[in-house]
Amino acid sequence: MKVGELMSPSPVTVSPEAKLPDAALLMRQRGIRRLPVLGGGRLVGIVTDRDLREALPGRTTTLSMWEATTRLAAVTVGEVMRRSVVTTHPEADARDAASTLLRHRIGGMPVVDDAGTLVGVLTVTDLLHDYAGVPDSPTSHEGERGSEEVRA
Repeated sequence: MKVGELMSPSPVTVSPEAKLPDAALLMRQRGIRRLPVLGGGRLVGIVTDRDLREALPGRTTTLSMWEATTRLAAVTVGEVMRRSVVTTHPEADARDAASTLLRHRIGGMPVVDDAGTLVGVLTVTDLLHDYAGVPDSPTSHEGERGSEEVRA
């Protein structure tokens, strides 16, 4: 089986200039845990729900709620995204992609074609749907929730 047969096509993306609260809201609304970051139409990074949580002020901060909110509103995705992104290709063997996910201890990765264009996202959930023989559904398939990009 090829990655292109299992991946979620047309993933929701975000620009590096997008504000962190906007990216967090988009992820919460769409029920997704990772956003490929596109700059100039090219994949330049990825931001995950974990990256967002780590960027948030801790509960023990000495900042007031207003100060914390004001500071957070100024932070962009580009400041917290991971620039080194593990990717795969739509023609890659799905078993090899699963091995890559395990090796890097990640839950998903962008799928890019030969031209470097983002064409989808492959997640552990996509692989499990195939393994379990469960048909995909729009509520469980991360990329089929609609293609959208958040800009600054």
